[in-house]
Amino acid sequence: MDKKAYRERMRRKKRQMMIRRYTRLAAYAAALVLVCVFVVRGIIIPIAHWVGGKEPGETVPVQAQTAEADPDAAIRQPLKGQGDLSKASEMTAGWHEDENGRWYQNADGTYFSSGLQDIDGVTYCFDDNGYIQTGWVTKGVKDLYFNDDGSYNPEMKRKMIALTYDDGPGEYTQTLLDCLEENNAHATFFMVGPNVQAYPDAPKRMLELGCELGNHTWDHYQLTTLTLDAAVKEVTDTDDALIEACGQASTVVRAPYGDYNQSIIDAVGKPFFMWSLDSLDWQYKDADLDYNEIMNGDLSDGTIILMHDIHEPSVQASLRIIPELVAQGYKLVTVSELAAAKGVTLQNASYTDFWDSTLASGSVAGYEGNTTEDTSGEDGTSEDGISDGSDSESDDYSDGTDDYSDGEDSYSDGSDGSGEDSYSDGEDGYSDSSDSESYSDGG
Repeated sequence: MDKKAYRERMRRKKRQMMIRRYTRLAAYAAALVLVCVFVVRGIIIPIAHWVGGKEPGETVPVQAQTAEADPDAAIRQPLKGQGDLSKASEMTAGWHEDENGRWYQNADGTYFSSGLQDIDGVTYCFDDNGYIQTGWVTKGVKDLYFNDDGSYNPEMKRKMIALTYDDGPGEYTQTLLDCLEENNAHATFFMVGPNVQAYPDAPKRMLELGCELGNHTWDHYQLTTLTLDAAVKEVTDTDDALIEACGQASTVVRAPYGDYNQSIIDAVGKPFFMWSLDSLDWQYKDADLDYNEIMNGDLSDGTIILMHDIHEPSVQASLRIIPELVAQGYKLVTVSELAAAKGVTLQNASYTDFWDSTLASGSVAGYEGNTTEDTSGEDGTSEDGISDGSDSESDDYSDGTDDYSDGEDSYSDGSDGSGEDSYSDGEDGYSDSSDSESYSDGG
């Protein structure tokens, strides 16, 4: 190797060694700065404040509740790593702001994150990085609203509605599930056993999307015409099909034709659900009429809507209804989610809606505001106006000569006492209970 090439090689090597040396020095210097910051903030400043008998800054730091005491409460997050360098540069307790937003500095060098925290009498919500959140924030089953300055606004209430679908799953259910997924919405599906067997992938996906599995019996019979054992078998057979399809049984039940009594509820051992807004889709079978019936109906906070996912027009109407309700500020949830958000612990009882007026009446079983758990009247009618079917002479329910007849295909749910909500026992493709061998999936 000639001398010129050798000298060039030595120069490159010397330059590389110099770069490495300066890199190490820079790393040592950065580490020293961080150590000094931690020592000053974590030891010297707290000692000085303790000696002086006061905390730094004008705002008094507060202690966060532990996650064990309240799962939604903020935690004290220690400064760590490169991502917290902007916070590490701050030396005083109180509010601070950087390019990522506002955050709160504690006197011990920590900051609040991942939950709710009261500071100076105002509730804030901090994200996982310690910055305040604004707008709607979901905590548990509730949505809370935080103003632009991060303060909680208790006046803002997000209206919640439960969409429910009967008689499926069917050939259009996956399209409906696509729409629910796209809109981050949930629904409850009251399914019949034969259709669960025919479309086993649907219940699996329902669970994946956060929807609720409901039971609508096996044969869609009028339960009060059966023995208790036969009525229970109608539910357990469908539960067995659900377990085989997706590994989970139903959590709630809807009786075919809304016909049940307390003895059936007790024997089945699950909450039963009626509805407060009937789309009449089983009757119309017209997407525009289905849409209008819902969007022009009573969409009060706590409403439970009845539809059927075995009818293509019903699903097509839902593809319009779901995004429109979301755009209007509604949160679409399952019936169990709606109950929990309203402070109701579901019992073996019947539920029609979770309106504020219904809750205030004291007639909702399991509501935390109730003073009594007795929800049934002596005449066989529950206090929420829904017939439990135990009194065939009740004005709300006929034994076949008035509101309900298996020949006239008309049933009043009695929820408003008007009888205007009629439910067909044949329009959806099911035979009435007079023919135990007849069943159609609605196609």
